[in-house]
Amino acid sequence: MPYPASARFDVGSLSIPGGVSVVWEGTRTPMLERAVGRFRARLAALGGIPAPAADAPGAATTPLHIHVGADPAYLSVTAREGYRLTVDAHGIDLAADGPAGVLHGLATLLQLAQAGPQSPAIAYVRIDDAPRFAWRGVMIDVARHFMTIETLKRQIDAMEMVKLDVLHLHLSDGQGFRVESRVFPRLATVASHGQFYTQGQIRDLVAYAADRGIRIVPEFDTPGHAFALLLAYPDLASQTPVPGDRHQINVAAINPTLEDSYRFLRRLYGEMGHLFPDRYFHAGGDEVSPTQWTKNAEIAAFMRQHGFATPQQLQAAFTARIQKILQDQGKIMMGWDEITEASIPDNVVIEAWRGSKFIASATRAGHPVVVSAGYYLDLLQPASEHYLVDPLDPHANGLTPDLAEKLRPKLGAMVDALKLDPSATMSPAQDRLVMGGEAPLWAEVVTDEMLDARLWPRSAAIAERFWSPASVRDVPDMYRRLAVVQDELCVTGLQAQANRYRMAARLSPGDAGPVLTLADATSPIRHYGHNHSAAHGQKGPIVQQMNTLGDIAAPDSAGAERFSDLARRYVAGDHSVRPVLEAMLTRWRDNDAAFQAVSAGRPILEDARPASQELKALAQAGLDALAGRKGKDWRAATGALLARQDQAVAASANMVVSHTVAQPPADLLQDITPGVRTLAGLD
Repeated sequence: MPYPASARFDVGSLSIPGGVSVVWEGTRTPMLERAVGRFRARLAALGGIPAPAADAPGAATTPLHIHVGADPAYLSVTAREGYRLTVDAHGIDLAADGPAGVLHGLATLLQLAQAGPQSPAIAYVRIDDAPRFAWRGVMIDVARHFMTIETLKRQIDAMEMVKLDVLHLHLSDGQGFRVESRVFPRLATVASHGQFYTQGQIRDLVAYAADRGIRIVPEFDTPGHAFALLLAYPDLASQTPVPGDRHQINVAAINPTLEDSYRFLRRLYGEMGHLFPDRYFHAGGDEVSPTQWTKNAEIAAFMRQHGFATPQQLQAAFTARIQKILQDQGKIMMGWDEITEASIPDNVVIEAWRGSKFIASATRAGHPVVVSAGYYLDLLQPASEHYLVDPLDPHANGLTPDLAEKLRPKLGAMVDALKLDPSATMSPAQDRLVMGGEAPLWAEVVTDEMLDARLWPRSAAIAERFWSPASVRDVPDMYRRLAVVQDELCVTGLQAQANRYRMAARLSPGDAGPVLTLADATSPIRHYGHNHSAAHGQKGPIVQQMNTLGDIAAPDSAGAERFSDLARRYVAGDHSVRPVLEAMLTRWRDNDAAFQAVSAGRPILEDARPASQELKALAQAGLDALAGRKGKDWRAATGALLARQDQAVAASANMVVSHTVAQPPADLLQDITPGVRTLAGLD
């Protein structure tokens, strides 16, 4: 994962008892040597064998021939990423168009390796592979919750293994400005609240990513989402920032009528641009509150004097000046899709986030586009929902007309931007302007400890959507492979499972098993329902703990997905899976007694007692179905039980109900419901 563009498997496999010995043909660089070293170490970790330090002449190693061409465009959107991989009885041959192709070929080779009785083995195969899109990224919000360098490096390692090549860092927002500025030191002393990356750390992180074929694109959001920056430099604010004002945290905006604002941003962006060498520089531009400008008398007068009829027109003028500043500094500007609401230079890259229709409108205006609509990981949707969103489909993500009208009282005019546009179309020329996509993870309710499990494994499924042909969209097969990839990522360094165990052990010291069993069979509610601050409309202080069952449970339950697959096989006639189904259901049923015991006197766990009881009831219904107990009364009771779970899912099916309808206990959804429904014959 991602599945190759072309793969032909043959009968047989190649054992690699002593690791690999590399035979280089073409450009051999220290970076590629380090890539081979990582491959060896990961292969050893997956095979449970000692990692060989280097090529050892005469050792019983498997030959790996690497042919690599030079690529002056490496670490750019035009990098040569294709590769051909052959595994047969003679060894392994990897031919890459450039250094990026070597990295991708090694990632594929690693995933092909299977643990054998004595040593890893790789199936005979011929692969011809290249990505569908050049821009394959994730966005991590380090402004709302600070993430350590160590944690970010783990994500970069995982990204390399699934061929993601862009890490977009959201580095400033209302909660903090996260990079040391020596030009404007108050950004560290005031705006960071003590949590920021030194310039040395940034250089180290950029180099670490580059070594793995990953570009880091920084985002410093302006003119909105600037509260932290404006606390440090209030003279640039449209409205005087008030420390602790929760409303201002999200809406504070820079004053676009002040020449001082542009002088400040020119110097700041120049300094940051030297730290982040990538040509692309994200300047934000999203969610600017019009009243920040219209309720400032001087700004309102400026708008009248200069003929700006709307705040959007004023923002377009601001965007044009920022674009010119960045262009003069050798950068290509990116911004969120709001900046297209008035005329801006067509070389600005648009990130389409509010809906897929902006892919069509932005490319129609001649803009290159990066798609994030449909890939928002913080919505806590299962991987399947992201997986089926195609970056070229202008109808893939958005609000239906009925849902839009229900949302209008809460969101106002913003709902029009979120609505689907049935008339949106894409031409071949527009398709070519789509550079790729990103999976954003906003961190209002994501801590450093939670990051691994919130990003993965769903990011691997999205990586496949960005890399593989559009025809690769078999959801059950995706889930089958996703479970394997997640284990590989954790064995080689990701801390998703370890951190979830730590969180469970914190809630139930000495007996975390019952907590994890419940968490592994459930998932958190969706569409920001678990963000209690958002659910309360941000009125008054909201204290939200980040160590509840809703934080431990993953948006995809691998165990529940496997259970559903086995249930489908069983009803299709494969009764060999019955013992496994019975064991899974018995474990879930019997877990309730243990959970009730460990939760006693622990309020966070006591909140989840009803969820544990629902899991028990569902598991018992599944066992009854396997035993053939399907009488009329049973069917009625089981139907009511399943309907209750459907209501729980519906309660966070969109952003209207997730904030207005009562949610299930402990913010948990029962993920074994589809499998139980299948066994019960109540599909």
